[in-house]
Amino acid sequence: MGQHVLPGNPPVPVTLRRSPRAKRISLRISALDGKVTLTLPAHVSERKAMEFAAEKEDWLRHHLSTRGADVMVQPGAHIPIEGLLRVVAPGAGRSVRLFPDRVEVPGDPDRMGRRLGAWLRELARDRLAGASDLYAARLGRTYDRLTLRDTRSRWGSCTHDGGLMYSWRLILAPPEVLSYVAAHEVAHLAQMNHSPAFWAGVEAIHGPYAPPRKWLRENSSDLHRYRFEG
Repeated sequence: MGQHVLPGNPPVPVTLRRSPRAKRISLRISALDGKVTLTLPAHVSERKAMEFAAEKEDWLRHHLSTRGADVMVQPGAHIPIEGLLRVVAPGAGRSVRLFPDRVEVPGDPDRMGRRLGAWLRELARDRLAGASDLYAARLGRTYDRLTLRDTRSRWGSCTHDGGLMYSWRLILAPPEVLSYVAAHEVAHLAQMNHSPAFWAGVEAIHGPYAPPRKWLRENSSDLHRYRFEG
């Protein structure tokens, strides 16, 4: 188990993971960081697993190439905030300042990414709380709590006890996409399923939702490309 490499130009690192529950070999590319994971059942050898990866090489390289390169958030980088692409620039004073074409981040340039990431999380909390309050009022329901995470596979969730969870990276998407996700999760307060009644509930509190839903399906992986660790 562990790290293997699929030869080629460039070589592709592949992480092998054995799962007793797996019935067949599966290949996954993380939308968050582009890492490739090969999951195999207990009885399948590592050699067979890598032969499977080699058979899927064209598919694998195509998806890796369309994902786009990661963007380190630092001075001069471009990053979408509420759907608008803005350049990251040094700022004066003590507060992050948002403009139509740029975002100014004061302080040590080496910590600019980390500071901007923290500020975006707070902005996301404000926008998502406002949208959740609006749609909960329209639905005639209340939610218990709101949490933010940096999730890999989902943009939001709703628990049976009224807890709403969202990915803070929704603040990078256009506002109508963030609003749609909030309406989607709030609608689960009444319908914990994806039945026709649920989708009718989403439309009742949000209005037509096909365009933002389509945007999220087509562009969501790009929102995971931005790295704030610096």
